Amino acid sequence: MKKVMSLLFLSALAAPAFADECTLTVEANDAMQFNTKALSVPATCKEVTLTLTHTGKLPVAAMGHNWVLTSTADFQDVATAGMGAGPDNNYLPKDDARVLAHTKLIGGGETTSISFPIEGLAGKDLTFFCSFPGHWAMMKGSFKVG
Repeated sequence: MKKVMSLLFLSALAAPAFADECTLTVEANDAMQFNTKALSVPATCKEVTLTLTHTGKLPVAAMGHNWVLTSTADFQDVATAGMGAGPDNNYLPKDDARVLAHTKLIGGGETTSISFPIEGLAGKDLTFFCSFPGHWAMMKGSFKVG
């Protein structure tokens, strides 16, 4: 009985770890930094849920952050085009197919989440970044599916 209880306890501990493989959390701060430069999910995920938390105190108009995913080849062009799109469009070109996923802009103390499919992204060279003007040069990293 003791052995069965131990196995049940261990399997209960292992289950949440498997479920979390497709869930990511990223923090951004008032120093224009993400807390990571690389994110990855296994190709077995059908969908990824990403939560962005702004740990700073400054408002969205002064130090807004979002999380945007593009191919690495499109990253700089999308970021540059986004500057002219304005805050109402999350500093992203409207209906741009090069934007694979993105959160809304948030200010200090706020959190936002998105879920997006990853079908067809395995093995691709992908970059995530913040599209707030001037932030994308520092706030970026690699995103791997595989």
